[in-house]
Amino acid sequence: MAEPVADTLPPKLRSTPTGEIDNSSLADLIEWFLMYDERVSRMRHANTEELFQWKQRDDTEQGVSIYPFENAEARFAIGVVQALVENKSEPILKLWITDVLAALSHSRETKLELTTAYDLDADLEAFSVTKSEKLTTNVEKRIYLTSCWLEALCTAEARVLGWVYQEIYGRPFAP
Repeated sequence: MAEPVADTLPPKLRSTPTGEIDNSSLADLIEWFLMYDERVSRMRHANTEELFQWKQRDDTEQGVSIYPFENAEARFAIGVVQALVENKSEPILKLWITDVLAALSHSRETKLELTTAYDLDADLEAFSVTKSEKLTTNVEKRIYLTSCWLEALCTAEARVLGWVYQEIYGRPFAP
């Protein structure tokens, strides 16, 4: 869950007459997180965008079918909307967020192992794609960059989905 920033709270979600989340209120909420939540706003950072573009190219080269999102921010926002459309009950949304957190944990652990083994943080200002050039194999490079991308994406998704969970179900998300 995000902490309020500068006395600003996220906008409230509204419901449609059929009880669904109003799309414009969800868009406003996502935009608020992109503007005011430091971990979610990383979706707009140049390093994250470079990771996203790398991932799109890599998936294409590997024969993985992709949707050609415009940028990392769009991929993130659509992912949040899709997660809410496909996980409409409390237990199912809870399971989805738990899975996102598990993916986040795994990607962080993998990234840390490679960062430590190859001293990838020697230049803290370098972007992830540049850091990956120190890796000795393409497999390691793909694993590292995928882990970096998933860490950014899953962090942002977990933050927003956790907040939405709290708004919908009236209690904080707890795995």
